[in-house]
Amino acid sequence: MRRFRYVVADVFTDVPLAGNQLAVFTDARDLTDGDMQALAREMSFSETVFVLPPTVEDADVRIRIFTPANELPFAGHPTLGAAFVLGAPLQRVVIRLETLAGVVPVELQREGPRIVFGWMDQPVPPWGPVDNADEVLAALGLDQSGLPVEWYDLGPGHVYVDVGLPSAVVALQPDFGALARATSYGVNTFARDDGTWKTRMFAPNHGVNEDAATGSAAGPLAIHLARHRRIAFGEQIEIKQGAEINRPSTLYAVVEGTPERIERVRVGGSAVTVARGEFALP
Repeated sequence: MRRFRYVVADVFTDVPLAGNQLAVFTDARDLTDGDMQALAREMSFSETVFVLPPTVEDADVRIRIFTPANELPFAGHPTLGAAFVLGAPLQRVVIRLETLAGVVPVELQREGPRIVFGWMDQPVPPWGPVDNADEVLAALGLDQSGLPVEWYDLGPGHVYVDVGLPSAVVALQPDFGALARATSYGVNTFARDDGTWKTRMFAPNHGVNEDAATGSAAGPLAIHLARHRRIAFGEQIEIKQGAEINRPSTLYAVVEGTPERIERVRVGGSAVTVARGEFALP
């Protein structure tokens, strides 16, 4: 029997049993692509990470990221969570993770030996208007968006809909079948809530109807808000997500640059390890 150890971390929270669940298989060298997809289905988290030796010189490790339905080039909470899991044994201040979307550095902050926070540099995504915005809005039960409905693509693609009021975000009851037909991207709904931003993310085509904390959506949200002058470039935003599925999460994001040139996108948060285990496979 082949044996594969894994760690379960709750990401974008500093409290166990909140945030977004993540399984990290710390040595996946003897797993096939089919094994990885089957294990991701077995774990049934929004994403599962498999750690491999790097293939490029400027990376410490390589990670592959699977949802229960498919592999993603990049995702935020798996990248941050993997950095927390691997950062302690590797003793790095900055750990560089090779993904299918490129090498992502994560800066880890410690209190004594304990890692308490991480900031990841995200790739700058392309973006554009959503041609069938009316279909997306109808699937959400909405008539309009306060900002243009636009897509951003970080490997997982995201569509952004400004719902206007945080109470309206909470009240959303999407038609998931209609949403899956309208777009293959995740759909991110948001509203300003005093000093924070209330969000919910729906991705039925990724096998995840609603996500607890979407790191790959946080950076593009900051870009979207800065491009449309809802926030200033360089302004850090705090994002609240996941309460509706009993996984409250907190994410931070900041974008530097100008509307014509995005220079840097950073997304941050905490994570806690909650379980360890082992799979035995023939």
